[in-house]
Amino acid sequence: MAESKDSIEFTSNTFDEEVLQSDVPVLVDFWAPWCAPCRMIAPHVEALAVEYAGRAKVGKLDTDQNREIAQRYGITSIPALIIFKDGRPFDQLLGAAPKANIQGLIDKAL
Repeated sequence: MAESKDSIEFTSNTFDEEVLQSDVPVLVDFWAPWCAPCRMIAPHVEALAVEYAGRAKVGKLDTDQNREIAQRYGITSIPALIIFKDGRPFDQLLGAAPKANIQGLIDKAL
């Protein structure tokens, strides 16, 4: 049985449409494959994508592959989690945070 990823992989090509034009809040996990704290929170991000399906979007953006988006939002350290609402950053969390803290970002935006 193949396991499907529930979080979305955002890219420079899809960011505006998937995040800024979304009609639901969008949590973006700014990460990179070499970042150990990013890998630590990845299971939380995946779980929240499932838990909030239909109410909010949850996805990841590889800052190495999509530098211009990371620069646009002033990302200087990762992991950085930003919740977007109505096309704008609504709140953010920096560093490896517990799942409850990440969930709180989404709940505030709903």
